[in-house]
Amino acid sequence: MVTGSSFSALTIGAMSATEMTGVGVGSGDEVVVPAFGGAEVAGAVRAVGARPVFADIDPLSFCLSPAAVEAAVTDRTVAIAPVHLFGHPADMVCLREVAQRRGLKVIDPDPGPSVVSVDATRRRQFAEYLERRLRGVVIPTVAMGVQHSFDEYVVRVPGNGRPDRDAFKSALRARGVACYVPVKTPAHRTTEFRSDVWLPESERAAAETLALPLETSMTKRELHRLVSACNGLGGLLLDAAC
Repeated sequence: MVTGSSFSALTIGAMSATEMTGVGVGSGDEVVVPAFGGAEVAGAVRAVGARPVFADIDPLSFCLSPAAVEAAVTDRTVAIAPVHLFGHPADMVCLREVAQRRGLKVIDPDPGPSVVSVDATRRRQFAEYLERRLRGVVIPTVAMGVQHSFDEYVVRVPGNGRPDRDAFKSALRARGVACYVPVKTPAHRTTEFRSDVWLPESERAAAETLALPLETSMTKRELHRLVSACNGLGGLLLDAAC
């Protein structure tokens, strides 16, 4: 049976309230945060009396979109708080350019474990194996010049009248694959942070994404069984509308 650990750390670099205060965020301020995978950092913003303003994500990296950030900035915005997601870093270069133009601070998230670690190297090797063989899902995209550490191997399962993500997940789990939904609800749709803003990429990512098991302890046989289980369902691959 293909095994997988429980989802222990969705985001890398979600800041604490103390850290927010340390960079000058205070009561009445606004901080732009990602709606998809940004609940922890939004909580830290709110804990210091500031207001999290949710912006949409880039559909390829799942990280905060610089264009969406620029559209979300108001006169009360003081900072941008991106999150590195699933091992793919946010576009810090473009986010800093937005911040410079608008006079904002960028709260740089902790990059997490070194991307040259043995575990990260092994994860990338496994990810390459899956990329060459998976046929029933939309595989992760890695931005040019970026090293993805694949802390989570998150694919898309778009529905088109055929089995959707949740049906695909149930079918995989019935075949012994310990997959799971990484973000069930975007932060702006939760009870705690509910907002009327419409963020289509965050909504779509929450509806389509599925984390497949990718542990450094997995054997070649387990990887092969994972591929066979996904490909055996078949017929779900669409052109990624990303």
